[in-house]
Order: sequence, then C-alpha cells, then structure tokens
Amino acid sequence: MAATVEAASTFAQLHAGPDVLVLANAWDAASARVVEKAGAKAIATSSAAVAWAHGYADGHDLPISRLVVTIEEIARAVRVPISADAEAGYADDPVEVQENIAALVRAGAVGINLEDGHDPSALHCAKIAAAREGAKGAGVALFINARVDVFLKKLVPPEDAVEEAIKRGRAAKAAGASGLFVPGAVKPDEIAAIAKGVDLPLNVLAFPGLPPVAELAKLGVRRLSAGALIGRVALAAARDAAQTFLAQGDSAALFAAAGASVDYNALFKG
Repeated sequence: MAATVEAASTFAQLHAGPDVLVLANAWDAASARVVEKAGAKAIATSSAAVAWAHGYADGHDLPISRLVVTIEEIARAVRVPISADAEAGYADDPVEVQENIAALVRAGAVGINLEDGHDPSALHCAKIAAAREGAKGAGVALFINARVDVFLKKLVPPEDAVEEAIKRGRAAKAAGASGLFVPGAVKPDEIAAIAKGVDLPLNVLAFPGLPPVAELAKLGVRRLSAGALIGRVALAAARDAAQTFLAQGDSAALFAAAGASVDYNALFKG
C-alpha cells in the first residue's frame, strides 16, 4: 500500500482502541508479506532486523538509502499500512531528519518510530517537529510514534523512570508526535501511570514479564510491538538448520525443519 491519505487514516484509526494493535515486526518484503498473510492489520519494520538483513549492526549503521528501498519493496508486496522504524532519524541534524522522513513517506510509509536514545529530549522534539514537516511536504498525515528510551537505556534512576517518561512523552506530543512508545516498561502500575499521564496512544515492547495483551488493553496500551524478536527467531531457525545440515547432511531432517509446504511463488503473486 502506497503512502496515501487513506492508508494514513487507516493506520491512525488502528490506534483508537479498544483493541491493542499487535505488530509482528518485519524486515523485508518477504517477511512483510508472510506477516500480512498471517493476519497483520499493519506492517511495522524493526530497525535491528532490517540492519541485520543487510549485513549491518543496528544503531544508524544502515544507510538510509537501504531503508528507503526496503520500504519501497515492502509497499510493493503488501496492501496494509506500513510503519518504518526510523531509529533517531538517521541524522543528528533535524533538517536532515526532515529529508530522511520525507523519503520514507514517498517510499510508502504512513508511520514511523523516532527514538531519543541518549539524546536530550529537546533534540528528540526538534526531530519530531522536523519529521512532521517532512511528511507534510510529502502530503501524508504521518503517524509519528515517539520512542522514549528512559526504561530501555536506563536514562534515569528506576524510581524516576515513570515521571521522566511522562515528561518526555508530553514534550513529544507538543512537538507533533501521534503516539508514545516506551520500550522496557513492563510493570502494570508503571504502564498505567504512563498511559494516564500522556494523552497519546501508548506502545509497549514485547518483553519478559509484560502482562498479556488483554490486560495491557485495560492498562491503557494501544499498541504492542514484537521489535526485533521475530527477526531473531528467523535467524535462530536458519542458524540451527544450517548447523545441523552442515554437520549431518541429513536431507530428511532439513525437509522436516522447513515445515509444511508453502507455495511462496503464489504468495508473492497474490
């Protein structure tokens, strides 16, 4: 699905509740089509899995041009809205971030993740505002999911994490964010406090100890992301199958590991 007004509206509506939007993050056209076929209402990329698929480390090592091409390829393969994990915009300068996000929108993205990492909140907000301008120039009401890494990167002492996440979330909203992503928040009371404290759809990350999706909905969560986990599952399966085949040369075991026969040619024609 191209980055259209309709696709952007559909993606935004998926965050309106009462159900939680569950995103099984993809990393290329093939994984995106498989995820779509599995029942996904939207496709979100994982920056880590995309980087690994191209032989790069996560964390701005991937050239933005590779991500743009990846989004173009996914847009050709699927019919549901697409959100691109744009890390921290692949630039420190908000002007460059604006250009990068505009390129992703032209490629087919109607949503992005934009993280603060170890950057000051003020810089994160400047990038959010720049991304909004970039999308506006491309003619799309972009869903900007502002990721704050207070919990994930332990930016403040644990007892201050909720307050800091709320503070950054409110600032992100003022800068033009559409949603708030707080990876690493897993305790029900902390999740509920953040959801109540910031008037934006709250996104959490699949994590050990995270409550089930039905409970997350009651806590105020509107989006649950797999992050890089499905990419890690795929790579682990490939590693294990390769190691076994290289060590044993067992064709029958390899066929068994491949699972039920799937007509992938038909999948990518449809």
